[in-house]
Amino acid sequence: MKILDKYILKFYLSRFIAVFAICFLIFIIQTFWLYIDELAGKGLDIFTIGKFFIYFSPKLVPLVLPLSILLASLTTYGTLSENYEFIAMKSNGISIVRSMVALLIFHIFLGIGSFYFSNHVVTYGELKSYNLRKNLAKLKPTLSIREGIFNDIGNMNIKVSRKYGDNEQYLEDIILHNISNDEINRLVIKAESGEVRNENDNYLQLILKNGNRYEDIVASTAAEKQRYPHTRASFEEYVLNIDISDFNNVDLEEETYKSTYKMQKINQLKNSSDTLNKKFEEDKTIFAKSFLLGHTLKKLPNLNPDQVELDDDYINGSLLKILDSPEVYVTNGVLSMADEEVDIYLRQLSNKKKTFFLQQKLINLHKLTINERYSLIFACIFLFLIGASLGAIIRKGGLGLPLVLSIIIFLTYHYIGVFGKNAAEDNTISPFIGSWISTFVIAPFAVYLTMLVSTDRVIRFSLFDKAIEIFKKIKIKND
Repeated sequence: MKILDKYILKFYLSRFIAVFAICFLIFIIQTFWLYIDELAGKGLDIFTIGKFFIYFSPKLVPLVLPLSILLASLTTYGTLSENYEFIAMKSNGISIVRSMVALLIFHIFLGIGSFYFSNHVVTYGELKSYNLRKNLAKLKPTLSIREGIFNDIGNMNIKVSRKYGDNEQYLEDIILHNISNDEINRLVIKAESGEVRNENDNYLQLILKNGNRYEDIVASTAAEKQRYPHTRASFEEYVLNIDISDFNNVDLEEETYKSTYKMQKINQLKNSSDTLNKKFEEDKTIFAKSFLLGHTLKKLPNLNPDQVELDDDYINGSLLKILDSPEVYVTNGVLSMADEEVDIYLRQLSNKKKTFFLQQKLINLHKLTINERYSLIFACIFLFLIGASLGAIIRKGGLGLPLVLSIIIFLTYHYIGVFGKNAAEDNTISPFIGSWISTFVIAPFAVYLTMLVSTDRVIRFSLFDKAIEIFKKIKIKND
C-alpha cells in the first residue's frame, strides 16, 4: 500500500470511528427512552439494564453504519479538498478517483463484514434481547400494561386505551383475549372501564364494568356445535382473576422464543420461507375445495358436483340454463338457500382473506430480511462513493454543510427503504424490490457523482459555490 493510501485511510478511519461512536450513542439514548416504560419501576439492577442494552445494541449497527459511512466520507474528502490537498495530488498525476481506491476496497470488505455481522451477531442479540424483554414483562405485570397495544398477562391478552389513577389502576376501553393451549382465541371480553387489584402475589384481579363476554363452545360433535355455537352475555360488573403465580419465579435467562424471523440466519430464513410458502399454498387449496364443496350450487340434485366450476362461463351458461325451466320448488329452494347463505360465504371469505394476508405478510418478512442483509453490502459501497464525491465537490470540511447534506441523503435513503419495506409487507410490491429499492435509487447517483469528480470542471466550478454566490447577491440586494 502506498503512502498516500495509508494517509487517506488513516485520516478517514479516525473520522469514521468518531462519527460511528457518536451516532451509536445517540441511537442508544433513543432506545433507552423508547423502552423506559418496560424497564422502569421493576426493581432492576444496573447489571440487568446494561445487559439489555448490550443485547439490543447489535441491531442498531445496520442503521448507524450507513449514516456513519456517508458522514465520514463526506467530511474526509471535504476537508482534503478544502485544504487544497487534491490539487497537490493532481499536480503529481494522482486523480481523486485514484485516491478512492484504497477506501473503496476497505468498504467492500466492510460491507461483507456487515453481512456476517447481521447474520450472526445481530440474530444472536435479537434472540437474547427479545427473550429478556418477554421475561421482564412478567415482573410486576400491572406495570407492564401499556396503552394502545395488546399485553400478555398470565393466560390473557389485554389491551386498554387509557390508564389513570395514583397507581394507574383504573382502565378504560378494555379488550381481553384468552390464550388457549391450541392458540385459538375462543374467549373475548370487552368492557367500558375497569380496575386492577392485587389481592395477593398469586392472583391479579380485574373488575370490569359495563361490557360483554363472548365465548366459542368446544363441541364434541358437529351436531352439537351447530346447536350451541357460542355463548354471549352482557354484564354490569364482572370479576376476573388472572393467575400470575409464575410471575414470582421469573428466570431472566430463560429463552422461550427462538424461531422468530429476526433471530434466524440466512439458511434458516430460506428454509422457513419455503415451509411457510408451501403451507400457504396448501391452505389456499384446501379452503378453495372445501368452500366449493360446501357451496349451495353443490346441493342442487340435477348437478354433478365434480363438474361445478364457479367461473363466468359457468354462471352465464350452465346455471342460467338450469334456471330457465326448472321445477318451481327447485327455483324457490335455490333462491332461499342463496339468500340465507350469501352472508355466511362473505364472512368466510373475509375472515380467510385476513388469515391469508397475515400468512403472506410473514412470508414477505422472511424474504425481506434475507434481501436486506445482502443489500447492506452494496449500500456501504454506494454511500461511500456519494459521500466522497460530494465532499470533493463542495470543498467543505467540518460539521456544517457536510452534516446537513449527510442527514438529508441518509433520511432519503432510509425512508425510501421504509416505504419499500412497508409496501412489500402487504404484498403491494415484491420483497426483493422492497428491500433493494433504496439501494437501486442511490446507485445511479453514486456512479454519476464519481464520474463528475473525475473532471477538473467540477472542482473549479462547484455548483454549491455558485448557489452560495447567488444567495449572497440576493441578500445584498435585499439589504
